[in-house]
Amino acid sequence: MQLPPSIDAVQELLAGQGYVCGRPLATVVFLSLTLGRPLFLEGEAGVGKTEIAKALALALGRKLIRLQCYEGLDAATAVYEWNFPAQMVAIRTAEATGDRSRQQLTTELFSDDFLIERPLLEAMRPDGRGAPILLIDELDRTDAPFEAFLLEALSDFQVTIPELGTIKAPEPPIVILTSNRTREVHDALKRRCLYHWVDYPDFPREMEILAARAPEASAALSREVVAFVQHLRTEDLFKKPGVAETIDWAKCLLALDVINLSPETIADTLGAILKYQDDIAKLQGSEAKRILDQAKATLDATP
Repeated sequence: MQLPPSIDAVQELLAGQGYVCGRPLATVVFLSLTLGRPLFLEGEAGVGKTEIAKALALALGRKLIRLQCYEGLDAATAVYEWNFPAQMVAIRTAEATGDRSRQQLTTELFSDDFLIERPLLEAMRPDGRGAPILLIDELDRTDAPFEAFLLEALSDFQVTIPELGTIKAPEPPIVILTSNRTREVHDALKRRCLYHWVDYPDFPREMEILAARAPEASAALSREVVAFVQHLRTEDLFKKPGVAETIDWAKCLLALDVINLSPETIADTLGAILKYQDDIAKLQGSEAKRILDQAKATLDATP
């Protein structure tokens, strides 16, 4: 599929994959696709940063290549590795047969046959469906040296393998970087990208998202679920629930044939929306009822 020609087309494209996208986010996605600039999405966990890359890949019919970042990730691991066990077998075989010179064996060992492509190298390869979508997820988990490497890789869209030389992408991939902001990412890398802060959605937007991702839920239950989660985010919690947790919770309630929220139901299913015991403990007793009452009062006051 061709790239969307307008901001409205981006919204329609993503909506077709169940991703409800506000106009500010759709605008920066459109500009990223049109200008060929990497897109840097920052925000709390669970607000839909990773999902937008998945939705775009499905909508555009492009290959999704995901580099999941973690502490200690280095450039070599993100780009390629040599298949060491296979190389050892080839060496043993060559020694047994004696039919290849050292130079021939070296050339063979460091060829594409023994190369294991990791996400960054894979994203540089040509693809008949068009430029792939490269998702560099949770960049804030890595360190400064890896950021510096990415700065060069995303500037030239090429990587260098000492044994094979420089490999340049014939068509730059569509790059989406995400960060949960557990630490600040260097300004030099951000300047290479278009930036957008993905915030928690407001009530109408979260209702739209829930209707798209959990259409089986009744309007009444969805309103109560969203109102409760929205109020829960105002509490002093270690980790506030994201949109992903709202969707998971609604699906859990549907599986339990829940029609309306009650303090007892909330207590039984808190593990779907809160992931830390300290947070769950804060909602024991009358706290869940207090927040539910507030949520219902807000719904009653809404025309």
